Amino acid sequence: MLGRVAFSPNIRDRLDYSCALFDASGRLLGQATHMPVHLGSMAYAMVDLVQSRSWAPGDMVVLNDPYRGGTHLPDVTFVAPIFVGDQIAGFSANRAHHVDIGADAPGSMPLSHDLSEEGILLAPVKIVHNDEWVAEVLEPILDRLNDRAASLGDFSAQVAANRLAAGRLRHLVEGMGLEHFQSSCAELQRYARQLARDSLARLPNGRFRFTDLMDDDGMGNTDIAIRVTIDIGEAEVQVDFSGTAEQVQGNLNCPLPVTAAAVFYVFRCLMPDHVPPCHGAMEDIHLVAPAGCLVNARPPAAVAAGNVETSTRIVDVVCGALATVVPERIGAAAQGTMNNLAMGVRGDSGWDYYETIAGGHGASAGANGRHARHSHMTNTLNTPVEILELNYPLWVEAYALRPASGGRGQFNGGDGVIRSYRFLSDADVTILSERRRHAPWGLEGGEAGARGNNRLDGQDIGGKFSSRVRAGQLLQVFTPGGGGYGSPET
Repeated sequence: MLGRVAFSPNIRDRLDYSCALFDASGRLLGQATHMPVHLGSMAYAMVDLVQSRSWAPGDMVVLNDPYRGGTHLPDVTFVAPIFVGDQIAGFSANRAHHVDIGADAPGSMPLSHDLSEEGILLAPVKIVHNDEWVAEVLEPILDRLNDRAASLGDFSAQVAANRLAAGRLRHLVEGMGLEHFQSSCAELQRYARQLARDSLARLPNGRFRFTDLMDDDGMGNTDIAIRVTIDIGEAEVQVDFSGTAEQVQGNLNCPLPVTAAAVFYVFRCLMPDHVPPCHGAMEDIHLVAPAGCLVNARPPAAVAAGNVETSTRIVDVVCGALATVVPERIGAAAQGTMNNLAMGVRGDSGWDYYETIAGGHGASAGANGRHARHSHMTNTLNTPVEILELNYPLWVEAYALRPASGGRGQFNGGDGVIRSYRFLSDADVTILSERRRHAPWGLEGGEAGARGNNRLDGQDIGGKFSSRVRAGQLLQVFTPGGGGYGSPET
């Protein structure tokens, strides 16, 4: 429902959204195969959100505050209680990335150093009451956006999706009875936890460490360390980020729910497919992250790139630690970035565009890495060239594989892509990208993947870039390849 009726290409065509169902206490019951960074962070934060307020039939809450259950400001979440009679049976929630959430920079992904620069901040607030919009909440939001009609269309799609979920869950509960449904939910959580514990028990016990470096925060800070220590016990895991760099001036800072999403994603990938993706599967994975560090930032730290770039590097770090003990179950590093590109023009006749760009997957024991794929914390499609050129004053001059960008090995890393944009009118452009200085690492003797590169009219512009460009200029994004696995000579 959400994907089919949304207005914006970012939601409708790139599928930059996620949906999930929760039980009456806010514990995850099930999720669509959407975006790990959306889903894991919702699962981590929903219990506190649900228990912090009262709920009534026909109401919905909206939020995007990264420090109160959100991720970064463009990701807007709608939460709806699902009543059966006068009792709450569960909750429906969806999160969609809006290309315009009111930042001064088009695409609302600025090169920022404070949360206030990133757009409208929505603490959890009721936006629908008795199945009607709450005008005093909705109208001030729309007043700050470039295209009121399109934004309202996307918000309406999110409301419609929650209503559809509510109707279907209500039908299920009415058919089986609320008491039976609740006991079944509890059994599902118990079953998922047991399967997850069995999976974790197959990992060797011990303490394993890894460190990786973020390139820079766009504000002069470079080589920003993310350190992890993983303690694996009997069917229980502690993931400790002590020693990670302090939060930075730029927007690589990560709220704790996003960090949790990255950690849960890695361990979920190590579990069998039949483990239900619900709260119980995560109960024995525990996080430690000092307040004020890069992966547990304090407000009002900027977080626009933390959700996309730092979350992706957390995956690399956790995988790197596990690769020291079970390399046969871990792939080499994927491209390690989402290559965020935002552009447009602010104002009444302005436009906003945002996309993430695919790169190479890391190779693994027995398989080459995939070419030209979104990896790990993102799970979107590309924006089709035809859709892009139909909606925006842009011409895609090239879109191709980047040859030999995957690291060599017994199994080669996947290749990145080359995507080139010719501007047909003046625009403001922001790029938030990583792996431009530190290459995606190989594993077991495999070579690193090629680093990414961003160029404007042939000149290197670095991994973090924000500037006005003129009609006729050419922007080229060369995305990283994945690391190789095993010695190339094997």
